Amino acid sequence: MAKARVRDTLRLRPGDGALPDPRDTPVGPTGKAEAAEAVAAIKSRLGKLQEALWAEKRRSVLVVLQGMDTSGKGGVVRHVCGLVNPQGLRVTGFGAPTRAELRHDFLWRVRKQLPGPGYIGVFDRSHYEDVLVARVDGLVPEEVWRARYDEINDFEAELTESGTTLVKVFLHLSPGEQRERLIARLTDPAKQWKYSPADVAARARWSDYEEAYDEAMRRCATDTAPWYAIPADRKWYRNWAVASLLLETLEDLAPVPPAPTYDVAAELARITDADPLA
Repeated sequence: MAKARVRDTLRLRPGDGALPDPRDTPVGPTGKAEAAEAVAAIKSRLGKLQEALWAEKRRSVLVVLQGMDTSGKGGVVRHVCGLVNPQGLRVTGFGAPTRAELRHDFLWRVRKQLPGPGYIGVFDRSHYEDVLVARVDGLVPEEVWRARYDEINDFEAELTESGTTLVKVFLHLSPGEQRERLIARLTDPAKQWKYSPADVAARARWSDYEEAYDEAMRRCATDTAPWYAIPADRKWYRNWAVASLLLETLEDLAPVPPAPTYDVAAELARITDADPLA
């Protein structure tokens, strides 16, 4: 029996209905120790593929991380991105837009952070904030944020046509788990810097955010830029799932380093037969 692919299992499709349970393990490891072993195995395979992508210098990958506060976007950056060579990695966190950014189209600041050929880019929050926070908090009129779905689809189609593969990840967290994580931040002096009173304000509008995420994922799930829903209550499963998505993406791309532009045999002879320092 063929091994189930993470991308096929966790991919969201129109008409799928409810998201997976935030504590579920729909594919892959079912325990923390098993997940740790799997991630260790993923690391070496990822490293080889990333090196080939870097050497090829033709295509790129962009991982988009979205989710409610404490869903683990920073944890994914730390644990999953730590599996690859930082030289070929570009991580960008998007907060509230600055005054300068607000003077431009909402995609302006995003375009500036796109990964170049050979890179793996990671967005901690992204252009989707402009149909999430902007919608829930009423930062722009409804006709403005509704028009952005089509703009996002056009933008992502442009990216894929230019050689960037998108991996759009929704970290699906339960309200109960978020409560525990917020309490943990407040009661640990070393983590209090992560807490913001705005987190509780957003939590109070949980159902509004659920509606916003649901429409964003339905409207902007395309064949070339699908969404993946990752159960995020279990950190070890979340990290394994995102690492596996990245691995399968690179395996499908199958990057190949360019052929040498020099005579390999002649260069080997220069070192083995004619090296004055040997």
